[in-house]
Amino acid sequence: MSKVTRRILWWGRFGSYGPDYPRNRTIIECLKSMGWDVVAYQPRISILAHFEAAMHPFENISAVWVPCFRQRDVGAAAKWAKKKGVPLIFDPLISAYDKRVNERKKFPVESRAAKKVLHWEQGIFSMADVIVADTLCHQEYFFEVLNYPREKIVVLPVSAEESLFYPDQTPVATPPEVLFFGTFIGLQGARYIAESLRYYQGPPICLTMLGEGPERAEVEQIASGNLNKNIVVKFEDWIPFANLPGRIRRSQVCLGVFGVGEKSFRVIPNKVYQALACDKPVVTMRGGAYPDMPENGAGGIYWSKAGNPQDLAFQLELAVDDHNNTLSSQGKARLLYDTYFSNSIIRKRLEQMLPP
Repeated sequence: MSKVTRRILWWGRFGSYGPDYPRNRTIIECLKSMGWDVVAYQPRISILAHFEAAMHPFENISAVWVPCFRQRDVGAAAKWAKKKGVPLIFDPLISAYDKRVNERKKFPVESRAAKKVLHWEQGIFSMADVIVADTLCHQEYFFEVLNYPREKIVVLPVSAEESLFYPDQTPVATPPEVLFFGTFIGLQGARYIAESLRYYQGPPICLTMLGEGPERAEVEQIASGNLNKNIVVKFEDWIPFANLPGRIRRSQVCLGVFGVGEKSFRVIPNKVYQALACDKPVVTMRGGAYPDMPENGAGGIYWSKAGNPQDLAFQLELAVDDHNNTLSSQGKARLLYDTYFSNSIIRKRLEQMLPP
């Protein structure tokens, strides 16, 4: 590792998504491994943070990084960065406008309130020197909807924390376990998993649905009507994050997302990166967020049609059949991860976008 000579100011109130949020933790670790000194700054009041920063002895800062979900911190960070003559990089991860208007339906698209949020966020984006997107779809969304120049958007996959998520020789459970883990919300499409049970005709499996959320009771009710003798269904509460990698490694196949909303087509969820990093095949819906990848199943991902329980069941059958032979499937999912989503790809793109 080269000697630390470059410093980046990590600017933002933490809220629920501080340095321990997986996306942030991965970026920070990649920066440190490249020789960057990451200086954390948590202002007391976002809108006045540039005044507070002026009282701190921040020296030799080469860039300012505003992490995901911190739109409210960009304005003050931009003022400080401009005064210091250093670039401001913003990694929103998602659009506040998209979340409030399209996902949560808080305001109708044509309403004055929705247009006000859109105008506000367009202004926020315009203050950044570089915008980071996690997928090609979000790059296009930031360009087309938020009017940010495409050439100034850098795509960094969410990736996984590779010190935690890696392959090993952990024996898979008996009968083989198909693992869903996540939040029971519309984007995840957990109800379609429950509805797929009656269509499944593959080898015996245990389906574990791990997590919490507003739709869990509905999903449990649908699954309670399962009459398929080849599937045992279990529901488990969320577990500590540190235990998740081992839980993934015990499974045979992991499930991604299957929702039909617009946002579902623009994201690659954490769980897909984490499962592939552990060399576990994934069944998930294919949206535009994914790069050009091998054909169905060849690289460890089996593509299901969004919101289609019957197709989900069919793809799950293929995945279980293919990966019952662990010798022939070993390494495929991890190779796919290394090729498209690894930390090394993040470091390469960071090196290209950050000042020398």
